[in-house]
Formats: sequence, C-alpha cells, structure tokens
Amino acid sequence: MTRRALGLVAVGGIVGALARYGLSRAFPVGSGTFPTTTFVMNVSGAFVLTVLLEWLVRRGAPEHWLRLLIGVGALGAFTTMSTFATELALLWRDHERVTAVEYALASVIAGALAVLLGLVVTGWRRATPLPDEGES
Repeated sequence: MTRRALGLVAVGGIVGALARYGLSRAFPVGSGTFPTTTFVMNVSGAFVLTVLLEWLVRRGAPEHWLRLLIGVGALGAFTTMSTFATELALLWRDHERVTAVEYALASVIAGALAVLLGLVVTGWRRATPLPDEGES
C-alpha cells in the first residue's frame, strides 16, 4: 500500500469513527433494547457503499481514491460488525433472546435490501445475460 493510499484510508477512518462515535453519543441505546443506532449506521453504510462502488465501476475506476477514502476508510470505520456482534451477544447473554433474534434478522435483511436499493438507485443492470437466456 502506498503512503497516499494509507493516508486516504486513515483520514477516511478518522471521519467515519468520529461520526460513529458522535451518533452513538447522541442516540444512546439502553441495555436490553434493540440497538437502533448501530442498526441504522450499518444499514445506511451498506447503501452508501453500494452506491459508491457501483458508481466507480460505471466510471471504470474501481481503484479510484474515493474508494479508499470513503469506502475503506470512512464507511469501514462508520459501520461496525464488531459492535453488531457484541450487541447481539450481550442481548443473548441478558436473556433478551427475542430482541437478539430480531436484531440479527433485521440487520441481515435490511442490509441486503439496502444493497439492492443502492443498485436500483444507481441504475444497475445485469451486464451480461445468463447462459441460455433468451434462447428458444
């Protein structure tokens, strides 16, 4: 990794981590409740990352500096698999099993839907037909 690439990731990471920290402080979630703040950050991050990456691919620039700054750095720090996993484990440990299952399912389903929405927003179309598609 070049110094420039490392710098872009670091700057983006600082911005993303500060945004995550700020939102977590502004919208704290009580023990034993659905972790709404992390949920919203992860789902919105999935959407923004999809839009960014699809836009860069359409431009023919998958290694563009924006991917490093925003995709890897900012969104990598903003979204958080480790916090999701910790919150899920704590809910389970605290016998909030229904909330834990709801959180896990909602996170996966909403994350996948955010990616699909990101693809729709960017006008994504399947680039090549599937084998035997359109043949009679």
